[in-house]
Amino acid sequence: MSNQQIAVLGLGETGLSCVNFLLKQGEQVTVFDTRQSPPGEDKLDSSVKLIKGELSFELLAKFNLIIASPGIALATPALQFALANGCEIIGDIELFARELSKPAYAHAKLVTISGSNGKSTVTSLLGEMAVAAKIKVAVGGNIGIPALDLLSPEIDLYILELSSFQLETTFSLNADIATLLNISEDHMDRYDSYAQYTAAKHRLYQQCKMALYNRDDKLTYPKNHSLNKTSFGFDKLAYGLVTDADKQIFLAKNGSPILAAKQLKLSGKHNWMNTLAAFALGEAVGLSEIGMFTALQAYSGLPHRCEFVAEINNVRWINDSKATNIGAAQAALLGLSETIPGNVHVILGGDGKGADFSELALVLKEIQGMIVCFGVDGKKIAAQHKRALLVENLEQAVENIFTTAQAGDLVILSPACASLDMYKNFMQRGDHFKRLVKALPARKN
Repeated sequence: MSNQQIAVLGLGETGLSCVNFLLKQGEQVTVFDTRQSPPGEDKLDSSVKLIKGELSFELLAKFNLIIASPGIALATPALQFALANGCEIIGDIELFARELSKPAYAHAKLVTISGSNGKSTVTSLLGEMAVAAKIKVAVGGNIGIPALDLLSPEIDLYILELSSFQLETTFSLNADIATLLNISEDHMDRYDSYAQYTAAKHRLYQQCKMALYNRDDKLTYPKNHSLNKTSFGFDKLAYGLVTDADKQIFLAKNGSPILAAKQLKLSGKHNWMNTLAAFALGEAVGLSEIGMFTALQAYSGLPHRCEFVAEINNVRWINDSKATNIGAAQAALLGLSETIPGNVHVILGGDGKGADFSELALVLKEIQGMIVCFGVDGKKIAAQHKRALLVENLEQAVENIFTTAQAGDLVILSPACASLDMYKNFMQRGDHFKRLVKALPARKN
């Protein structure tokens, strides 16, 4: 990069991290942002020129290297013009990869994680496993800290969550292991087709030494048959599940039990898969089993995403307030009753933003416990099941289930709706739910 004129396209947290990294390298940097008040402008070094407003094709094309924000598609006309004029366009992850290839980082290992769902859970869980295994680890990318801000010669393991947007401009990762957890249709406002979106995700496998794929999702299978690989899934092959004579389910490796599913605080079949993926990744980079098992049993999930709140009177309470649409609630509820000895009770409701709640009817048939609905669209949701109970607010929902739930049951707030009819955001709704649950033992007495 030395002596190049470098453009950073898009400020914000990621853009600012790129600027600061490049300045430390002694590079000359110009920032372009179409917004009149881009976030991070007040933190920009005074030596950096900031050009705001509509992108100038000719001016942008004069730069040797363009570091583009992942939010800016390569199909953007100004970027296409720059490419046609011989400019190199990369993202912050490629900048990270090039730095990581230097001798100072030769000791460090890299894990890259992508997928349509679950990638943040797997990324954060693997990070907790590394901490428990007493490894110097840095976690970030599409979650938390920008990748360039993680770089340090003291780090032994980097764990990056990567989006398809980031992968579009990344070429040199050379990860020790990479995984595509699952692929489902998403970001169709960015891609011309589902196939194009899938191809962007598969760029991950082109930049790794080993691949971990999902046996139950053929779209995650690596196309390079010579690539070293392993897999996870619901059957007993490789990393999978086994059931003993007492019908107790275990996470397993090659058919041998590793850990009883009931020992996990994470709930739901989808989280069993996330746990298996994290364990497989951890083994691949040499994390100790003791450290991994400790973290697996302690991990309660990301805030508001099937987050374990408490176990009261042998009833588990789960906060899934981030399930702000029907698809997210379906993913949390599907097959959930098969994972516990008792019944599932669910709390739904809020602002459905015009959604067709009839899509919930099938998954609600699985629910043997209470179905409690509240909020502006509570009545519409309650109409999907004859046993549904309509209440005025979350307090009433929690109280009704608390007086009914029996040992072995599970209660989940998975609203299938936005929260803006009653709360500032889904986080405030989830925090309220957690406060209500944690106050229950006192009320019980």
